[in-house]
Amino acid sequence: MSNLTEISRPIQGHLQDFDRHFRESMRTPVPLLTKITRYIIKRKGKQIRPLFVFLSAGLCGNINESTHRAAALVELLHTATLVHDDVVDDSFERRGFFSINALWKNKIAVLVGDFLLSRGLLLAVDHKEYDLLRIVSDATREMSEGELLQIEKARSLDIDEATYYEIIRKKTASLIASCCASGARSVSSDPVKISKMKAFGEKVGMAFQIKDDLLDFSDSRITGKPNGVDIKEKKMTLPLIWFLNHQAEGERKKIIRFIRKHSEKRLKTRNLVKQIRKSGGIEYTHTQMIRYRDEAIAILQDFPDGPEKTGLIQLLYFTTERKH
Repeated sequence: MSNLTEISRPIQGHLQDFDRHFRESMRTPVPLLTKITRYIIKRKGKQIRPLFVFLSAGLCGNINESTHRAAALVELLHTATLVHDDVVDDSFERRGFFSINALWKNKIAVLVGDFLLSRGLLLAVDHKEYDLLRIVSDATREMSEGELLQIEKARSLDIDEATYYEIIRKKTASLIASCCASGARSVSSDPVKISKMKAFGEKVGMAFQIKDDLLDFSDSRITGKPNGVDIKEKKMTLPLIWFLNHQAEGERKKIIRFIRKHSEKRLKTRNLVKQIRKSGGIEYTHTQMIRYRDEAIAILQDFPDGPEKTGLIQLLYFTTERKH
């Protein structure tokens, strides 16, 4: 499996320029905000989203200033949602760092999220990037809908497979779809290209989230994280849904009752994880992930071969073969 350094090699110079654009986009005269935005930049992740933007743009045309704005716009709006999510989830850690709300409390965290959101909107409006703004705003709306749908269903734990796919399409896949679509739109006005890249990104996002579900059932010695966290948080993921669908009605109700009322009991949750592993649910979920991966690759066959196409395929495999 290729690593991110190899994957990003065709666009390495553009990624370095992106860092400058992203820093500039968060410039502010308010000292407290400056301190917090510097902290955000310091703990920035693997730059997966900008990678999708630049590789998609390179596949569809010539990377330009609009592409850099698209990458910054996606990253600003996504970072804003993460800051707000940590407040909603009462989470005090993200990517091994303290969250914004852990260090500066909820009120400031919400306002920082609002600031990042406004900077993204202004970045698009100031440069008349209305198509990019629509693409990314649609994704932000869908992410919110997906989160709320998941919260609603977590109360009753009645998620079927179709509802699960709808949740992850909105909650996760819509963002990666917007990365690929905005990258394509930054260099091309061809609606067919843009639509295909959006579809590609959505398939990637579905495979990415399904892989996340599988990691929660992996050996914690490999991932470095405890397994069964999704069950503890009452999230109905695909391995669990498959497992429940293959239980007698009485046993199904018993398991749902346990998840609803006692999922914090570590030993019983571990036992449930073991049952799911033995049931065939992991193999079924892996098959669905591969299906989405193959569908994503099929979409790219309509595009000419080149380093950007190779990079997107490598990035797709990276997201589905990662260990954490």
